[in-house]
Amino acid sequence: MKKIGISPSILSADFSNLEKSVKEVESLSSSFHLDVMDGHFVPNITFGFPIVIAMKKITKVPLFVHLMITNPEDYVDRFLDMEPYILSFHYEACFHVDRLINKIKSKGVKGFVALNPHTSVELLRDFLEILDGVLIMTVNPGFGGQKFIGYTMKKIRRLREMADELNPNLDIAVDGGVDLNNAVEIVKNGANILIMGSSIFKAENPRKRIEVVKKILNESGFEVDSI
Repeated sequence: MKKIGISPSILSADFSNLEKSVKEVESLSSSFHLDVMDGHFVPNITFGFPIVIAMKKITKVPLFVHLMITNPEDYVDRFLDMEPYILSFHYEACFHVDRLINKIKSKGVKGFVALNPHTSVELLRDFLEILDGVLIMTVNPGFGGQKFIGYTMKKIRRLREMADELNPNLDIAVDGGVDLNNAVEIVKNGANILIMGSSIFKAENPRKRIEVVKKILNESGFEVDSI
């Protein structure tokens, strides 16, 4: 199995001193997760191009940019110009998923499709082989700090079964309510990228929190990645 990546979500970071929040945890992070929300696809507005540009200046850790926006194809070129490591968009927001994935990959960026909790992973079967990864939302997207939705665990497991058949190198990222209590189970069911926001940045000691998560995963037999 691939090394497990921990991707802190800066949505929960201290934006009054973003660089300090990032520097505190960057040496333990495999990527930083950036949720771009437009107030249309999800009921919240977060940030856009300026924060991605700022993050490129703050850290050398790869950026995982998650577009929670309508019409992602209208904005992909600008985000690709910022050279993220991963660029994901929602299946529910795009009419031509394969076209957009191939465009992202043609720029040397990993192309991920994100799925809302109610969207079946079976919808990806016909083109799973062209995806670099899938981001499974385990809360309804829009806000941090929500509770993990229990039924999404079987989606993770089913997607890993499909990937083993059709695309063994597929990355599976999980976003929403990931914490100390469910991290091991999520990985056991097939995920290899854990996106953690409130669980890390709202902790008294964010760095220590990641160290504890890594320790729990290591003790369960999984190898955790970082830069």
